Amino acid sequence: MESPRVADRDDRARSESGRENSSRGADRDDRARSESGRQDSSRGADRDDGSRGADRDDRGERRGFADRGVRSDRDDRSRGGSESGAARAGGFGGDDRRRGGEGARATGGRPDDRRAARPEEPDLPEDVQASDLDPAVRRDLLSLDKNNADSVARHMVMAVELLEDDPRLALAHARAARQRAGRIAVVRETAGVVAYHAEEWAEALSELRTARRMSGGAGLLAVMADCERGLGRPERAIELGRSEEAQTLTGDEAAELRMVVAGARMDLGQFDQAVVTLQASDLDPSRTGSAAARLFYAYADALVAAGRTDDGLQWFLNAAAADLDDETDAEERATELTGDAQ
Repeated sequence: MESPRVADRDDRARSESGRENSSRGADRDDRARSESGRQDSSRGADRDDGSRGADRDDRGERRGFADRGVRSDRDDRSRGGSESGAARAGGFGGDDRRRGGEGARATGGRPDDRRAARPEEPDLPEDVQASDLDPAVRRDLLSLDKNNADSVARHMVMAVELLEDDPRLALAHARAARQRAGRIAVVRETAGVVAYHAEEWAEALSELRTARRMSGGAGLLAVMADCERGLGRPERAIELGRSEEAQTLTGDEAAELRMVVAGARMDLGQFDQAVVTLQASDLDPSRTGSAAARLFYAYADALVAAGRTDDGLQWFLNAAAADLDDETDAEERATELTGDAQ
């Protein structure tokens, strides 16, 4: 569902989960357990590759939550310092996400920093450095051996950099990071968001659930709900929208979830309910910016689907006026509705 082209550009939403100090003194047995656990996790994720939902149509309701990325300073530089894309998000988790721990540095045996790269890992360009990763996210990797932490950080940088242009390769990097640091919440969150962009709905949902068990909070609930839609389970998306956690969301995150739930209603042919779902105080035509444009577009789409074409036209025009960065095709949709399309 590549929703109103609205989709893959939502570079604003951040999860609101938190960092507490991760203990470097985790049980030394974690190293041995995580070694086999990472292998099993990788194989399980690969099996999920085939479990994808229904095909998206040109104007399907699949909403992208693009660019919720780990900020990469390298990405900032390559874009001339612009804040577009994943660079703007600053991290897949927010400031109150609890740090996970992959385990303390081993005092015996062969530590992670001496491990050779696994043969299935994608190559890392030499010019990609761990320092390119946002410092706040890098701090979550402090419980890893230094060389392993560097490799994980570099894979995460590549996952962000490739997210829009090559989501499959981005996913390979995210999986490599997860194999090496599967006990760290931000790594699992990254793997989940990248899998979402690669349309691996089952894998994305599994990774995001794991990340939330590790870190808590209601962040990325909208992405999880959209994964349920991708798997052909709109009813579950609606249930997530009714959950207690959903009630804690505010601002753009709450609007994101409403848009997903409205899309789920439309999946079920419940067009009037979709319209009602989107009606809230933030549906204010005087607003501008990406978040407002996307909300107005979703509302216009629901109105048209419900047979309220004139109202839908007006909200497509509102979306076009709010869309300062031309992220949606609201103007084209309005033109189509007036019958003036060439």
